Amino acid sequence: MEATKYELAQIKEAALQNNNSDWQELAFSCIDLTTLNSTDTVSHVKAFTERVNDFENDYPNLPNVAAICVHPNMVRTVKENLKDDHVNIAAVAGGFPGSMSFIEVKVKEARMAVDYGADEIDIVLPLWAFLDNDDIICREEITTIKEAIGEAHLKVILETGALADSEKTRHASMLAMESGADFIKTSTGKMSPAATPDAALEMCIAIKDYHRKTGKKIGFKPAGGISTTEDAILYLTIVSEVLGEEWLKPSLFRIGASRLANNLLSDLLDEKIKYF
Repeated sequence: MEATKYELAQIKEAALQNNNSDWQELAFSCIDLTTLNSTDTVSHVKAFTERVNDFENDYPNLPNVAAICVHPNMVRTVKENLKDDHVNIAAVAGGFPGSMSFIEVKVKEARMAVDYGADEIDIVLPLWAFLDNDDIICREEITTIKEAIGEAHLKVILETGALADSEKTRHASMLAMESGADFIKTSTGKMSPAATPDAALEMCIAIKDYHRKTGKKIGFKPAGGISTTEDAILYLTIVSEVLGEEWLKPSLFRIGASRLANNLLSDLLDEKIKYF
């Protein structure tokens, strides 16, 4: 553990040096712009999507976000209104955020979200099974949902704040990747603590080990409580230092945030901006 802490201290120093416009633009291009409120309405999600549509015209010199992330029943609204072909549609599914439902319901929800237009599905590792050391159920759920969604990308949320130590985080990471996850993600943002640099470091080390063993590149997504430019650059730097520059692109790195986009824009343009 001391070695991990020392390495993280070094990474934090590197992140200070990386906080410049190039890295800020990169962070912005990797955002999953998210609205996951119980008060989300069709009109709100439509307006949310229109802001993404307008972004290219309003800021032609900046990249757009990577994806819009919504509840499954709002996927169709995004699909019908999204005009930027480079922005993906992501949906939380599988009993999000607690994963406390039947596997049949989780599979159906994920499949329906894809049928309505989702390119990516974010599910939660069934902690009720994982914390009882029941890896079989965890593997079965992830594998079955992955099979059900076909070509859509599957992000598996570990909810690292509920895991007691780094060994459990590493084990959950490997289990998810071995079961078919295309991405592993820190948190739902619905419990505390959410994303932490320590958990991110453990997950990236696991991704590196898995890549070394299999040759497969698995993506990483920190999410939950990430709102400042400094936060975003730190997580990008963790990925850069552990996994290398190959992972510094939206296909292998995402950052889940709702407030972060405006803060990054404000720092990039050196003025207070509330665009989203």
